[in-house]
Amino acid sequence: MSKRPNFNGMGGMNMQQMMKQAKKLQEQMAQEQETIAAQEFVGKSADDLVVATFAGDRKLKELNINKEAIDPDDPDMLQDLIIDAINKGLSAIDEATQASLGKYTKGMI
Repeated sequence: MSKRPNFNGMGGMNMQQMMKQAKKLQEQMAQEQETIAAQEFVGKSADDLVVATFAGDRKLKELNINKEAIDPDDPDMLQDLIIDAINKGLSAIDEATQASLGKYTKGMI
């Protein structure tokens, strides 16, 4: 009778333990994603002329445009202010997501 080698891998961790640990990590990540989704993130252009407010799920909730930003002779300036505020708001979400969930993906990518 030959003895089969023990291929339980992962330094002695069996498949059941690995699955439990993976499920726990999944639950933790889902909870942190929910926490981020419940937050609000704000992006502001120069001098706060345009303020974009996002939910953590990247949906635009509010866009405030100061009347001083509206120059009928220079619509490009208003467009640039809006783009700047939106991009800053989305960057804030990305930074919070990376700070919260990055610990789970470190070394995987």
